[in-house]
Amino acid sequence: MKAITENKNTSQAARKVEINGSKSILLKHLARVVLYSTLILLAVIQVFPLVWLLFFSLKTNQEIFNTPALSLPLNPHWENYVKVWTQGNIGVYFFNSIWITVVAVFVTILLASCVTFAITRMKWKYKDFVLGIFMVGLMIPVHSTLIPLFSFFKSVKLMDNPMSIVLTYIAFNLSLTIMILSGFYYTLPKEIEEAAIMDGCSIHRMFFQIILPMTTPVVVTTAIINMIYNWNEFVFVNTFISSDKYKTLTVGIQNFVGQYSTDWGAIGATLMISVLPILLAFFILSDRIIEGITAGSIKG
Repeated sequence: MKAITENKNTSQAARKVEINGSKSILLKHLARVVLYSTLILLAVIQVFPLVWLLFFSLKTNQEIFNTPALSLPLNPHWENYVKVWTQGNIGVYFFNSIWITVVAVFVTILLASCVTFAITRMKWKYKDFVLGIFMVGLMIPVHSTLIPLFSFFKSVKLMDNPMSIVLTYIAFNLSLTIMILSGFYYTLPKEIEEAAIMDGCSIHRMFFQIILPMTTPVVVTTAIINMIYNWNEFVFVNTFISSDKYKTLTVGIQNFVGQYSTDWGAIGATLMISVLPILLAFFILSDRIIEGITAGSIKG
């Protein structure tokens, strides 16, 4: 009788475990469904403006005002893109955005890497103070410096000169770049440098041939962050640059909108051209961003 009771208790316990296991699996599936549904909803919300802008850029004024916003163009007007590229001076603005962004990002990364290497890997008296000076730059509102910078560039005759934009981008991106790089540099093992010194490696060779290649993931991350800021920046270009031949896309679009205020399809095409490069770069290198951000913690 006792054996029968024990078997019954065992079977009931097993049944309870099985029920609890089924509930746990059900809850996991439900949580996964909720998670993916939320992510899909967020993705749709993010993609919606881009889809709308693409359709907008391929329509005529009549289609824009007389058809639903997300309706497909009846006859896609790709000539809107040709018009803005040939007649709207967008090609010049596009080229200016590219070279100014590339030069500013390259110099910023190079200078920030040198500063970070000196602060985190070398021993000297005032390195903490110097790092603190750079970090103060993160607390300065960028556009509060417009008037001082305007006066400075005017006094050194750099107004209406692309170098004023490049120097401004470098100066304001250095602090954030150094902060991101330093978290990675602190985790690099000292043994690598000790081995290089024993092999007769100089400081400069050690930095450029050993340390800098090792920091590629975080360098790519900071480069993308700088590129996004430089490409989308508007206020400094609008303040310091007045000639059309030096303007970037952000300011050039403003002029184009004023010039072709009734051709909404062409305006949509200019906006699409300005969005695509940075969007493609982000999608292509998004894995690098995550890798660079997490590299320091993983190595630690």
